[in-house]
Amino acid sequence: MKIHRIDRYRVRLPLRIPFETSYGRLTEKAFDLLLVTDELGNQGIGELVPFEQPDYIEETIDTARIIIEKHLIPLIKDVEIHHPKEVSLLFNEVKGNQMAKASLETAIWDLYAKRNGESLKTYFNGTRAQIPVGVSVGIQTDLTKLTDQITEYVALGYQRVKLKIRPGYDLKPIEVIRKKFPNLTLMVDANSAYTIKDIAHLKQLDTYNLAMIEQPFAANDFLDHAQLQKELKTDICLDENIRTLKDCELAFSLGSCRSINLKIPRVGGITEAMKIVDFCNEKKLLVWLGGMFESGVGRALNLQFASQKIFTFPGDISASNRYYYEDILTEPIEIQKGKISVPDGLGIGVSLSVETLLKYGIYDTIFTK
Repeated sequence: MKIHRIDRYRVRLPLRIPFETSYGRLTEKAFDLLLVTDELGNQGIGELVPFEQPDYIEETIDTARIIIEKHLIPLIKDVEIHHPKEVSLLFNEVKGNQMAKASLETAIWDLYAKRNGESLKTYFNGTRAQIPVGVSVGIQTDLTKLTDQITEYVALGYQRVKLKIRPGYDLKPIEVIRKKFPNLTLMVDANSAYTIKDIAHLKQLDTYNLAMIEQPFAANDFLDHAQLQKELKTDICLDENIRTLKDCELAFSLGSCRSINLKIPRVGGITEAMKIVDFCNEKKLLVWLGGMFESGVGRALNLQFASQKIFTFPGDISASNRYYYEDILTEPIEIQKGKISVPDGLGIGVSLSVETLLKYGIYDTIFTK
């Protein structure tokens, strides 16, 4: 297949509830949808998910747009693509910029599946029609409101709760949650808020029966994470550290973690994500699927990928209405009894609501032959 046209929606969706982490407060999510069309008129959709500030990782949505238009599109515009796995090889000459790469790479996977009349999950050996899911909860200094919020999520059936923490906001909220929900599968996520000097403090988290502690140290601290893991009973999970399969191999070799939060955009797309899944399966390393406040497009992609049996731990997928008043799909993604159904249609299995997209965003064309 050959790429003949790439269109884009630049969208901003307001969040139902502001979401606060150790690195900032989010009230709306900006994202782009890339519509990639082949010579036969088939169209694949990919989502560009970086935040507007370089606080999660180095990429921002503005820098990613530049990389896509000036460096990535030129690498695929005149190429005959036989399989989506070729795209990551074509993009190799561009260093880093994984989320920019993923937006196009995942769109081409979607396009390829539609072109072949298949669901995307076909290529992942997906076997499950419904996925158990968890929910992520931001920093909420009013602990009564925090427990009320979690009570609501538990009532909806979410099977795991992840609490964002930072220095000064960790032991007390965890204690309050544990008192009210002693059997809840609970984990915490620090988003790199701590340093090696905090080991003694972090060891106190061992008393709360947490499923894991996600990303306590900075994204380049493989050695420091390894030292912390030796002193903790609780599993460490790495998120921001993991950009490639090589990062997983390094983390496993050093003993930096016992779990991997896999985000398809953060590792450059589906091809690298599949390699990481295979590695984790071989090494018996727990891997689960994280989220980036995706719209329904990225959410549908995550559901397709999470249909694989290896994903036993509930991921950060959530229903559309967890974050947004309106999704940009004709049929929003919903939770039922703690599970979300994997879309059955071709490709990622969902259709866009053009009306909603134009309500919250603008449309343009960034490439045409």
